[in-house]
This record gives sequence, C-alpha cells and structure tokens, in this order.
Amino acid sequence: MLHEVKFESFNERDTVYGWIYVPACEPKGIVQLIHGFGEHSRRYFHMIVRFMEAGYIVAADDHVGHGKTALENDTWGNWGDKGCHTMMEDEHRMKEIACEIYPNLPYFLYGHSMGSMIARDFMAKYGDELTGATICGTPGVFPVADETLAKIDRLLAEGKGDDCDPDLGGELLGWMCERCGEIKLGNEWICHDPYVQQDHAADPFDAFTKPTSNRAMKDFVDMFAAVEGVEWAAKVPTDLPIYNIAGDQDPVGMYGEGVYQVSNWLARTGHDVITELYSGFRHEIHNYAEIKDEVADGIIEFMDDVLGELE
Repeated sequence: MLHEVKFESFNERDTVYGWIYVPACEPKGIVQLIHGFGEHSRRYFHMIVRFMEAGYIVAADDHVGHGKTALENDTWGNWGDKGCHTMMEDEHRMKEIACEIYPNLPYFLYGHSMGSMIARDFMAKYGDELTGATICGTPGVFPVADETLAKIDRLLAEGKGDDCDPDLGGELLGWMCERCGEIKLGNEWICHDPYVQQDHAADPFDAFTKPTSNRAMKDFVDMFAAVEGVEWAAKVPTDLPIYNIAGDQDPVGMYGEGVYQVSNWLARTGHDVITELYSGFRHEIHNYAEIKDEVADGIIEFMDDVLGELE
C-alpha cells in the first residue's frame, strides 16, 4: 500500500510532499528515510523495498527546494527563510502524520548525508520519540565551512539572500573530488560507478545541478554547527541506540575520520553507538551494486536487534 501525503512546511510557504510505503504484512515498526542535499527520496527505492520486505513501513518526503516539493512549489534550491531547522521540523511533521495513520509502532530514523545532519538535529530535539536511528555518510567538523559562511553572510548583508552565487557550491563542496581521478560531472565523489554518477546528474527530480539560493546555502552550513561536538551529542537521549555507517573513501566523513569523530562525541556523552565503515567505498554506499543489499540488511539487523531487546 502507498499513501501520498502533503503538509505545510515549517517555512510557512511550501507544501511538502511525502509518501508512506506499507508492506503487505503485520508491520514491525516504521522507518523514516531522510534524503540528502540536491536529491530526492525516490533515489532510495531499493532500500525502501528492502525495508518493506523486512516488515517495516517506510515514511519519506522530498525536502523544501528538492524533488517533487520543489517541482510543485516552483522553489528549486530555495528553502525559505525560517532557518536551518526547517527540514528537521518538516521531518517531525512527517513523523506525526505517519504515526496518526499507523500509531503505536516503534519508530526509527535513517538519514543519509545532509539527511544524517537532519536526523542528528531531530535526535537532539525529539530523540525521546524514537526507538533507534541510523546515520549514514555523516560529517564531523566539516572543512572550509567557516570560510564559506563568512562569504555567505556578506552576501546576505547585501540583500542577496534569494540570489544564487554560482561559486558557493564549488567553494564548499568542490574539494570532495580530490581522490576521484578524472572529473567529468563533478559528482564522482558519490560513487565509483559511472552509471550511478550519470543517473544522479541527469535525474529531473534532483536539484544537485540546479542553483541553490545564498540563504539556503547559509542554512546548509548552519546545519553543520547545529549538530557539532559534545554540545550537540549531550542533547541526544543516552538510551537511544545509534548506528553510524559510511564508506571509508567518503569525503563527507573525511574518509572515516569525521565519522568516528561523531561516534566519539556520542560515546563521550554516554551513548551506545555502533560504527561501521565499508572499506573502499565512497559516499553512497547504498547505491553500490556489490554492497547495497549488505548495507540495507545491516540497517535491518540493527533495527531488529533493537526491537529484540525491547521484548
């Protein structure tokens, strides 16, 4: 069964579009899938199906400025003016809707890349509503963020928040192809597979190749600061099980260093966190043909184990 839902964004401007995928069995729980920067939730369809086959309902939406939400509102790359918690609050509203339709079920988050930052923000504010969380391709302290933010702040002070400076994305993310060899599309850092790269670049629902407003870029950079350090980790409930996964050739996680940095912040504040790096793989470990089933099954095993401990 499939529900298509829509709701008003926290930005008070857009209508957010989402979907609830329901397996034809008694559900074990709900997994809310939170996609990353410049993409949309249906890029995770393989994972959605895998979760459903394991007995989980999957809830997912397209963020403001992304996917169907951007298409229907004509707001590609523009996230509104309510700040860096907008997407997190939208994800909380999506959770409320899923729980209204399917109440009293264990509730998990899965967030990838920027989605992992949104999940971490969610965990800090609403973690007591969750049964467990998986963060994938997550950053620690992100390089060049402070330098880029200073330039963005100057642009906003000049009244250029709705403009799109074409250099900002390159300044913030351009370095991430440093280990990728020949660069043709600029997204080679996501995966070694050229077919995945081309699919990502050509997808009409992807915003990766579309301009992002200066104000949205500020919100993006502010997300890093909002989920950084032991100050963030201390806000996450210590009894929330967390699974932190990534490829060890993922520049977003600084080739593993940033991934362990996040786990160490959590460990230092008393959390139970499992960390797993997939050796030799870049950012989108869920899109590598040779390991995508293993990645999804690892998340399912984590959730099943958490449920087993609750019995």
